[in-house]
Amino acid sequence: MKTIAIVNQKGGVGKTVTAVNLAIGLAQEGKKVIAIDLDAQGSLTVSLGYNEQDKMETTVSTILEKIIEDEPISHNEGILHHEEGIDLIPANIELSGLEVTLVNTMSRESVLREYLKVISNDYDVAVIDCSPSLGMLTINALTCADEVIIPVQAQYLSIKGMEQLFRTIGRVRKLLNPNLQIGGILVTMADMRTNYTKDIIALLHDTYGGKIKIFDSVIPLSVRAAEMSAEGKSIYLHDPNGKVSSAYKGLIKEVV
Repeated sequence: MKTIAIVNQKGGVGKTVTAVNLAIGLAQEGKKVIAIDLDAQGSLTVSLGYNEQDKMETTVSTILEKIIEDEPISHNEGILHHEEGIDLIPANIELSGLEVTLVNTMSRESVLREYLKVISNDYDVAVIDCSPSLGMLTINALTCADEVIIPVQAQYLSIKGMEQLFRTIGRVRKLLNPNLQIGGILVTMADMRTNYTKDIIALLHDTYGGKIKIFDSVIPLSVRAAEMSAEGKSIYLHDPNGKVSSAYKGLIKEVV
């Protein structure tokens, strides 16, 4: 099972929208995909149409607590099946408490990796939507990931803020996961009508293009992408002929 973590410590850069459309796009390519919500806000869970996540009895928090306590996990425990052909491990506010628990846990960085071993034979790809921080849950995602996709908004401060993320990825690669690779930087919410956006994308290529892949696909700024989260479906269903849908299809081709 290939594991892809969608990571950026900044919020509002399109992580969850990317996680949804990457997971469902890969499923449309014939892959068996599980999406894992690793954000206590439950953004991925809500974006896939599960609006009452705080009432769920079993979430990613429940499962990781069982790993910590060395309790058995039943097959398919807590896994939801979405109508667009992917599975989901949901999250809710209880995950914020787990972050505190992990601090005092033995092998705290590899709890999620232990769980992925349990389900690794059932899926081709796992897509992890990380929280907007570089806390212990995100470290867990980086420890078990094969590659990282970094969504970045076409703004100067978003690009400057990536240095801290690269340092964290470097430390995880050195100490915990030598196989971790940066799959690429994905420009999101780009208004290509403005020279400012074009200048920022050029700066991104000048700064990082020589050492890190920058996806050719650029996700345009669109209200349609914001609407899909409220609809609980992918952009491919919500706006199949739109620019955002076309851009994510291009991303899928690059990832595959």
